[in-house]
Amino acid sequence: MESRVSVISIILKNEEAATAVNELLHEFRQYIVGRMGIPYRDRGVSIISVVLDAPGDVTSALSGKLGMQEGVSAKTLTAKL
Repeated sequence: MESRVSVISIILKNEEAATAVNELLHEFRQYIVGRMGIPYRDRGVSIISVVLDAPGDVTSALSGKLGMQEGVSAKTLTAKL
């Protein structure tokens, strides 16, 4: 399957979900090009952007698993290259 460049934007509203999110990112580490995390303390959330170079089904699987975590929102944007 063809590999595509995507960004998954993650918002953690529940600080306790950080462990599960990090475990998922570790599980998919071979596809991750880079990540940036911003703790937005004034609003009580953390924002993470993850850049992937992966087949579409892998990106969808990770995004879906992230979104299923309590207090976590995840959205994906895929480049048209």
